[in-house]
Amino acid sequence: MTGTPQPRRWKRHDLMAGYGFLSLWLFGFFALTAGPMLASLYLSFTRYNLFGSPEWIGLGNYQLLLSDPQFRQAVKVTVTYVLVGTPVKLAAALAVAMLLNNNRRGQGFYRSVFYAPSLIGASVSIAIVWRAMFIDNGIVDRIGSGAGLDWGGWIGNPSLIMPMFVLLTAWQFGAPMVIFLAGLKQVPADLYEAAAVDGAGPWRTFRSITVPMLSPVIFFNLLLEAVHAFQVFGSAYIISNGTGGPAGSSLFYTLYLYQRGFQDFRMGYASALAWVLLVVVGLLTFVMFRTSNAWVHYGGDEK
Repeated sequence: MTGTPQPRRWKRHDLMAGYGFLSLWLFGFFALTAGPMLASLYLSFTRYNLFGSPEWIGLGNYQLLLSDPQFRQAVKVTVTYVLVGTPVKLAAALAVAMLLNNNRRGQGFYRSVFYAPSLIGASVSIAIVWRAMFIDNGIVDRIGSGAGLDWGGWIGNPSLIMPMFVLLTAWQFGAPMVIFLAGLKQVPADLYEAAAVDGAGPWRTFRSITVPMLSPVIFFNLLLEAVHAFQVFGSAYIISNGTGGPAGSSLFYTLYLYQRGFQDFRMGYASALAWVLLVVVGLLTFVMFRTSNAWVHYGGDEK
């Protein structure tokens, strides 16, 4: 009976040690994540210019969004980018992953080459190089002129600047490509052998075997890339010089948020924009998870 308090002391000691190891993470979470989020939620209901005290206006910022034409333009540009850029990027990643899935000589080198653009990500240097390539009389414009195409610079053309951003995101397909490669390695080879015996062609094999077996990986990449597409900022800011031009054709949502918060100093309005984006991305994630049962097939599922 005298030994019963000892395990309790050990349990309490382990608990305190665990909290001790977590203390730095907890401090960072509350001080750098949860705290600023709650502060921005409060500011979204205020009129605040960074230099005075916040003035409570209730739902005024959110009501203003409904009548803001630039807000609607930013939503249009961003949704277009998500709906076009994400599928193009994933299609390129899957196509290259299937080409690199065979055990051939030099496969490691080719995988590294295709993955390299993703290592630098949406850096400032890449955005500057991309802008130099697509400006008027840039290398892309000169190549087009040599082929008899007078583009006049993609960046200055409202109808071509979005395709340019889609090409930029599609070029950086390395990360989803690696994930697709890992998924392809898990597809049983006997399924392809059975399909070949039954006389299935490449398209039928891809549609009936590869896509269903890869559906969890496709879902993961689709969700991840869609969320990232909603947050694009660096390349949009550099390429458009922070203006979102021409004619608002590159006014991405995060760029508009930056303009209102740090150029116009309307931090309350910018906070409302940020929370609308958070809610939209959260709803998108929720809908994708709820609808995934209809097309995502995990091992052992009877569907």
